[in-house]
Amino acid sequence: MRNTLLITLIFLSSIAIRAQENPQGRTFNFNLQECLQYAYENQDSIKNAKLDIESAKYKVKETFGIGLPQVSGSAQFQDYLKIPTTLIPAEFFGGDPGTFAPVQFGVKYQSNAGLSATQLLFNGSYLVGLKASKTYKELSERNLTRTKIATTVAVTKAYYQVLVSGEQIRLLDANLAQLGQQLKETTELNKQGFVERIDLDRLTVNYNNLQTRRENTVRLVELSTQLLKFQIGMPITDKLEVKDKINNISLNLDESQAVDTAAYRNRIEFNLLQTQRKLNELNVERLKSEYLPSLAAFGTTSYSFQSDKFRDLYDRKFPTTFVGLQLNVPVFAGFQRKYQIKQAQIEVKKSENVLNLVKNGFLLQQESSLITFRNSIKSLNNQKANMDLAREVLRVSKIKYQEGVGSSIEVTQAQTELETAENNYIQSLFDALVSKVDLDNAYGRIQ
Repeated sequence: MRNTLLITLIFLSSIAIRAQENPQGRTFNFNLQECLQYAYENQDSIKNAKLDIESAKYKVKETFGIGLPQVSGSAQFQDYLKIPTTLIPAEFFGGDPGTFAPVQFGVKYQSNAGLSATQLLFNGSYLVGLKASKTYKELSERNLTRTKIATTVAVTKAYYQVLVSGEQIRLLDANLAQLGQQLKETTELNKQGFVERIDLDRLTVNYNNLQTRRENTVRLVELSTQLLKFQIGMPITDKLEVKDKINNISLNLDESQAVDTAAYRNRIEFNLLQTQRKLNELNVERLKSEYLPSLAAFGTTSYSFQSDKFRDLYDRKFPTTFVGLQLNVPVFAGFQRKYQIKQAQIEVKKSENVLNLVKNGFLLQQESSLITFRNSIKSLNNQKANMDLAREVLRVSKIKYQEGVGSSIEVTQAQTELETAENNYIQSLFDALVSKVDLDNAYGRIQ
């Protein structure tokens, strides 16, 4: 019984420890910067980009290792079940001229062991390869930057979607509060006979529809939050709450930055293409370096063992040691290398053309995103003014209705117009936030 209890306690303790190591249902309360920081540490695409950098570092070391001494060892054992036979002229042994006598040279058992080493002294392709490996590492680092920028854009837009949906719920709550109060007052007036039943029914329908819209928006906020968690690499089982308020987001535009025609140089995509062009230029250098001779030093030391008896095989050893230099001079290769260089030079020119094309494309994107942002701000201001005006129209319509100089239809129409104006405002608000992110990305201000 005591053993059973002990085993049960150990089992429960192990479960508790695993639960602590892998907590489920954690709650996080993040602002935008904290969401981005979490994404930089947990987003799988960023993790892979970091692994690419680590792999590139090993690639540089691998290339560097080509220039280090290359040492190899070897060992061999042979048992001649039948010793090879050689025919030699029989007259060497007093035989008839023109005839051959079979002779066996060697012993039954042979063995050898040795070490060989080579050292590269000069090779043009190796020197260029060192440069290229470092540039390859630079390329992987810039790929990480590009991945982080793409993550920043996606996370920021998802974060703004949560904020905008929260603002929509705030507006709906305000509408529900004032409409609920109006419904309560109208119900009392209907009981007293001052208001027709149809007016009460209209208000009830509006209230029910508004309540349904709020429930749908709450589910939309939940979905937007799940998307945000996905973008930052957070487990779906965890809970995420946002700190920021929509009023804290700045939509101001620095006009001095809007005229920066050299901003395309800040774009990571442009820098990646520059790195690719550099790799193409290094490829031309590598091919040209193959016209140069290469020089390497080598050396070998070994021991040979021979005997007719296996037990005596390693009693005597016969050493062999030599060193030398090997020079390879390319003389003629059928003009292949010449035309390979021509092809590589064409690739360099193509990369320059791509850079020029991308530069013009980025300038166009900057202009387009700037116009889109200005239009979205203009639309946002108009929709906000319309929303305020619709709210005032509803207020006046309610007063007129209460004083008996207006109709319930006017109140219902004013309520509908306010809801429409609020929907347009919410959409314009999200469009403005997204266009601001696109504008910052187009000018290379997201790093």
